[in-house]
Amino acid sequence: MTGSHRHQTITRRRAIAVTGGAAAAGGLAIAGYQSAFADETATTATTEAAATSAPASSTSSSSGTCVLMSSVTEGPYYLDGALVRKDITEGKSGVPLTLRLTVQDTTESCAPVAGAAVEIWHCDAWGYYSGYTTANPGGSAPAESEDGSTADDKTYLRGYQIANANGVVKFETIIPGWYTPRTCHIHVKVHTGGEKEDGTYEGGKLNFTGQLFFDDDIAEQIFELEPYSEHSGTWTKLDDDMVYDGGGAAGGLLTLEPVHKKDPSKGYKGYLTLGIDPDAENSGAGGGDGGGTPPSGAPGDVPSDAPSASASSSASSS
Repeated sequence: MTGSHRHQTITRRRAIAVTGGAAAAGGLAIAGYQSAFADETATTATTEAAATSAPASSTSSSSGTCVLMSSVTEGPYYLDGALVRKDITEGKSGVPLTLRLTVQDTTESCAPVAGAAVEIWHCDAWGYYSGYTTANPGGSAPAESEDGSTADDKTYLRGYQIANANGVVKFETIIPGWYTPRTCHIHVKVHTGGEKEDGTYEGGKLNFTGQLFFDDDIAEQIFELEPYSEHSGTWTKLDDDMVYDGGGAAGGLLTLEPVHKKDPSKGYKGYLTLGIDPDAENSGAGGGDGGGTPPSGAPGDVPSDAPSASASSSASSS
């Protein structure tokens, strides 16, 4: 964990950008939860109870302003041309995760950003990314090809969804594993102004680059289950991660709800509200130190034969 400790102090100095006064975990947190799960049939009482116990994400202050999410690096494992699709698993094994993200405009009283394209990507249960399957995840893990899935090694666990009128997108995926020296996380970008074309998303501009994080207690439970347990070694906790800034939901920490309270293998529902400035352009560089690139020569280095950024752009939609 030397790599993560070395950069922890620098990471902690990053302030969470806001557009107004101090954020409060008030009424907007409940509204964000309700809109994120609006496509499900549920009683109002159940929804409000869950929201009350959840930490705020893009929350409002008394003046109605929103929290602008902390922007961080895209990391070394990005590939252009991900497919527009709800289910990104491609048969990869792992604990199911239904992820619902709500995109809000921090400049317009937290108005939903309908039509925003939300892109996510993450590693599989053993720490491998599609397109970079020869990168060593650290510890002791089976070869990526041994998991028995039928996944395309350039497209699995990557995808776009287009936000509905409430600014909500939904993905079906798995909870990621870990790789040295990072904690459990999902990468995310928000684009606006483009359009779906040939199964992917083209044009427009990149507004936000960030990462989504998992509570240590939940990650620890998951990593004891198959197939995660086949990857042995020491994984990085949130406080030691080189990217997570300790900012809670505004720093990307997901709220997670188990599908079955006594059986974590049944999966989780996760949600977060992403507060963005739709007029801003983001280079993808963000803050943090590398977003996952370990010191030279350490496990997890991007291999020299990694595909180009357009490697998956010709893949067909599924």
